[in-house]
Order: sequence, then C-alpha cells, then structure tokens
Amino acid sequence: MAIPVVDPERYDEQLAAKRDRLETQFARFSVPELEVYPSPPSHYRQRCEFRLWHEGDDLYYVMFENDPEDSSRKVPVRVDQFAVASQRINALMPALLDAIRDNPVLRRKLFQVEFLTTLSGEALVTLVYHRPLDEDWERDARELEAMLDVMIIGRSRKQRIVLTRDHVWEQLEVDGRALHYQQVENSFTQPNARICMSMLSWAQDVTTGSQERDLVELYCGNGNFTIALADNFRRVLATEISRTSVSSARLNIERNGTDNVHVARMSAEDFSAALKGDKKGRRVDEMDLESYDFSTVLVDPPRAGLDTASCAQISGYERIVYVSCNPDTLAENLDQLTKTHQVMRFALFDQFPFTDHCECGVLLQRR
Repeated sequence: MAIPVVDPERYDEQLAAKRDRLETQFARFSVPELEVYPSPPSHYRQRCEFRLWHEGDDLYYVMFENDPEDSSRKVPVRVDQFAVASQRINALMPALLDAIRDNPVLRRKLFQVEFLTTLSGEALVTLVYHRPLDEDWERDARELEAMLDVMIIGRSRKQRIVLTRDHVWEQLEVDGRALHYQQVENSFTQPNARICMSMLSWAQDVTTGSQERDLVELYCGNGNFTIALADNFRRVLATEISRTSVSSARLNIERNGTDNVHVARMSAEDFSAALKGDKKGRRVDEMDLESYDFSTVLVDPPRAGLDTASCAQISGYERIVYVSCNPDTLAENLDQLTKTHQVMRFALFDQFPFTDHCECGVLLQRR
C-alpha cells in the first residue's frame, strides 16, 4: 500500500490515465462512451484513521507503506498534514495532538485516532487505547470534546464509551434535493462525499421512467442509493446483512420522509433463496415478495464482486445497475452478465484520486 501523494496540478493527468485504463479493459464489452466524474483534487475524504506514534515527549500521526526493500514489511511514515483528508480533519489533527500531548490521562497507551467528518463540518473522533478507560478518562475526554467542538468515542478491548453520540449527520445535495444520512462510527460510508453526490445523481438518471414498477437493491448499506432512487420507483425492497447498517438505513428512510421502501436484514444469498421459495420465515413473510413487480436490480457489492450464482440471479431482471469498487471483478462479472444484457451506460467515479482505485457504474439492459 502506498500513501497517496496529492498533486492538484497533476490531477487531470491521473484522471486521464484511469479513463484510458477502463476504456482498454472494457473494450471487449462494446461499452458506450465513458462518463467521467472528477473528484476535488484534494481534501476529498471525509473519514480516515491514523496510528499514534510515541517518541519520547513527542507524539505524532503515522501511516504505513510497504518497505521498498522488503514487500512483506510495513514501515511507518510520519503524517503531520494529510491533503487527502477534509479540511476539518486537517484542522483537527494538530489541535488534537496539542490538547493531549501533555495530558497523561488522554495520552497513555493511545495508539489510534479515527476521524469522521461531514461537508458541514460536523466531526466525530474515536480514540483507541491499549488500556481500560475509567472515569478520569471520561472527565478529560468531555473537556476535550468542548475544546475542539467535536464528539468523542473511546475504545479499548471490550470497551466503547460514547460521550455524546456515535454518528454524524451528512447532508448531500443531489439534483436540487437535500438528502440526509446518519453515518455511524466504524461502519461503512462512502468516503468521498462529492463523488457520492455524483454517483447518486448518475443512478437517478439511469433509472428514470420506472415509476410503475419496483426496484430491488442488494448490499444497501445505510440506504445511500435507496433513498436517492426511491422516487424513481413504485416501491423499493432493499436488503443488507449488517445489523448496524440496517438500523441506519431505516432511520435514514424515516428522516428523508421516504414511504415506499422496505429494508430487510438478509444476505444476498438468502434473498435469492427466498425468491425461489427455498427460504421461509418471518423476515421472508414481512417482505411480501409476491406483491412486487421488479424491473430493476441495483448491486453495490464488496471488492470481491458477485459470485456466479449471484450473477445468474440478477440476470433475471430487465435492468441491472451495477456499482463497483473493483474494475477487475466487475469485468469478470460482465463476462457472464453480457450474455443476457447489453451495457447501456458506463461511468467512472474518481472516488480515490492519486491511487489505482476506480469506482465504476454500469447500466445493463436485457437484450
């Protein structure tokens, strides 16, 4: 792993390289012209984490890179400012260290700091320790909250102390509409908020004209796409296995006044079995699958992509919206999906500038 080197003057050059890579890699699928959504060239990540390095009286952040002489080893790299992270995180980094450097209660055996921020500047800071946390820690941590205008969580082995709350509220502007999302500490959220807005706008655009039929969404997370797309469909059935994400999704649906979505806590594999009638139970009954008329499926799978059985399942839908964080597994899945479907739209979302990572969006229509 390499720490991204942010150079705004080279941003267009690195984005062009990603465009060339995807156009070459996916040429065999006869894809339409690639739609490219650029990121801000710096300060684009709303969350990140650092290890804390104690060196005598000094205290500083580090990240790890592969040792160029031994790829099996990681070497620490001091990080005083981090141009990848939001402006709010960069302002908090030195302020936090200054506040705890000479405070033995807050500093002792602190080994990791995690930041979660929003576009409006709300900030949640998690302090992770190699020791139990006590009343003295909580007293000083509350003073630190007030001093830095943040929310703080303390973590250690089998301990999690939430001083104010365990989440932030992000507001994303998508095509003139404000969408509100609870983002919980230590849960997955899209790290690049500006690109997330582009992804939601694109997904809205490619699913227009479906108001009389229904959407099924697999891996819905905290309802990121679910809420943005709900108005494009008669009804939405969203599934997710993470208990925390399901809870957030339901809260976000309520917060946004969305009334045509049902979120089921269920894996994609179990949902497939339920569709076939091979799985029974209360959660299956609550979905009332027979009442849906699905025209579209949206998948946003992990980096491993979809397995063969999942590809076979989603190929039964007229329209597939596939959001991918790994072009390699996306290409493998398209080898199977393009036997029944044609790629109609293809997008690059530059979620992680100055890295090799590419986020893609693909719309497929049944042939």
